[in-house]
Amino acid sequence: MPAPSVSPQAGLIRRLAAWRLPLGIALVLLAFALIEPRVISAANLRNIAVQCSYLAIFALAQCLVILTRGFDLSLGFTVSLVSVLSAMVMVATGSAFAGVAAGLGVGLAVGLANGLLVGGIGLNPLVTTLGMANIVMSLASTVSGGFPVAGLPAAFTDGLAQAAPLGLPIQIWIVALIFAAGWAMLRATRFGRSLYIIGANPRAAVAAGINTFGTLTAAYVLSSLATAIGALLLTARTGSGEPNLGGNLTLEAIAAAVVGGAKLSGGEGGVGSALLGAVFVTVLSNGMNLIQLDGYIQQICLGAIIVISLVLSRDDLRR
Repeated sequence: MPAPSVSPQAGLIRRLAAWRLPLGIALVLLAFALIEPRVISAANLRNIAVQCSYLAIFALAQCLVILTRGFDLSLGFTVSLVSVLSAMVMVATGSAFAGVAAGLGVGLAVGLANGLLVGGIGLNPLVTTLGMANIVMSLASTVSGGFPVAGLPAAFTDGLAQAAPLGLPIQIWIVALIFAAGWAMLRATRFGRSLYIIGANPRAAVAAGINTFGTLTAAYVLSSLATAIGALLLTARTGSGEPNLGGNLTLEAIAAAVVGGAKLSGGEGGVGSALLGAVFVTVLSNGMNLIQLDGYIQQICLGAIIVISLVLSRDDLRR
């Protein structure tokens, strides 16, 4: 039987759909530039690139668990805990290395706890990470007393915030390395393929002999480690350990992942989703800040973007 032909109109629609997010980014930039020309200045575009580097890491962290039909609602508070604990270790020891190790250790511990509960016991990831979010939030506030931790070593703040090898901010180099490693892991390893299979059809994954317990646990661990790296970069930029550093990062990271094309039903997404989604959300947030839009309205816009993206992804699945 011959394959059904595809009309030129359908082919055009598919090509436009593939480019809708890059086109959306360009249109958002243009719209804000008409209101505030500084949006497309060289200095602001560089600022957008640096801001995007942080969100891209957090969006990738969410993508890793969204692939498996999960969430990590503890992401934002993990950022805060990593920030204050790594800062406290650096102040106490004077060692940037010790602080970085402590921050990564926090990410490992949170990710392992989430992974064991979701992958091992089979708890609902939404409820599990919401409970973990409350635990981590309380720890961040308790260990710091609710106050910033200042006095970080210059080697840490200069090395992870001010350095610019070959003229590019260090944050962009770090993101490039993380995303290259993420792409290779998802596309060229059995573990990466297992994440997609588990998200697309958990029963088929079990039937195929995939170790769902180990794979899910590893997914949450890697997600939290990526979150810890992003938290360390943000801590270096602010110059202090901040108990409220996580702020709205959980919502922004989910928005970026979903807008970029990650499906909450699992099995779709990746580094491209995280990067394009992070660029879009960063451009939008940056533009709203420059035109001095109220912060609450900005959160409404981010929530609306998530809902619209879910509607569009549902339509895509129907087609």
